Amino acid sequence: MQVILASHNQKKLIELQAILADLGFSIATPKQLGIELPEVEEDGDTFEANALKKARSAFAATGIPALADDSGICVSALDGAPGVYSARYSGVGASDEANNDTLLKALSGVPDRHAWFACAIAFVDQAGEMVATGECHGTILHAPDGGGGFGYDPLFLPDGQAQTFAALPHDIKNRISHRYRALEAFRKQYAGQSV
Repeated sequence: MQVILASHNQKKLIELQAILADLGFSIATPKQLGIELPEVEEDGDTFEANALKKARSAFAATGIPALADDSGICVSALDGAPGVYSARYSGVGASDEANNDTLLKALSGVPDRHAWFACAIAFVDQAGEMVATGECHGTILHAPDGGGGFGYDPLFLPDGQAQTFAALPHDIKNRISHRYRALEAFRKQYAGQSV
């Protein structure tokens, strides 16, 4: 089944394709399908609301089953911030490096470094809507480590691991990540509906 990913993030596409490889989805970005999606303002109070808004918009614009996610990092000492503002923590259009720097400054001198990545996956097609969530808990380091991943991956050391998300091999990250857990929950919902 052709599925449009309501994102232009190539790294996110690669992760989703790897995790959902056996679901029968052929996932592509709008650019790969030669489609221009309307801009969606991510103004929801939750990851679920933002993911659903993006998936609804993509499906309404194309008629193609749409998959969207919204994810971010939540830090205990910052009352869950940056949360839904993770991608624009240091301003709209900010780079990953700028957002990481802003987070490190916010945590300067803070002993509690507990954080979790949260992800909501939304799927919209002619049959209806589904939303699933997942989390991965860990610690924010004092400096970036690793050259892979994206976003806050270089700062996030997941519980039980010796390497950050940016340094872990893809297959290990894909088995423990917040996105994986949300996609697994989605996969179970989708499979249950398809029976």
